[in-house]
Formats: sequence, structure tokens, C-alpha cells
Amino acid sequence: MEKFVTGLLLGMVGGALIVANSKKTRALVKMSQDEIKEKIDAYIDEKLEGLDSEEKKTKKSAQ
Repeated sequence: MEKFVTGLLLGMVGGALIVANSKKTRALVKMSQDEIKEKIDAYIDEKLEGLDSEEKKTKKSAQ
């Protein structure tokens, strides 16, 4: 999943450089990139919370 996200971001940046001839297009591309970054951050935070809760469960069961 991480490789896919990295490829997606690189593709967006490349596409933005190709299409960035107009101010409107640049603004639209930047807005789309920000939305995707927010979704990715939320996904990563969710995964980290899951790992933290698994660690807590493991520590409780070990005691």
C-alpha cells in the first residue's frame, strides 16, 4: 500500500508539472493533492493507532 501511495504522489507531482500552464489548473491540482495527503495522513494515523492498541493488548496479556 505504501508503494502505491508513493507512486500516486509522484504521479500527481509529475502531472502537475506537465499541466501547470494555467493558474486555475495549478490551484486545482494543489487542492487535489492536499485532499489526498489528508486522506493518507488519516490512513497512517489509523494504522498507528491500531498498532498502539495491539501493543497495549499484548502487554496486558503478558502480565
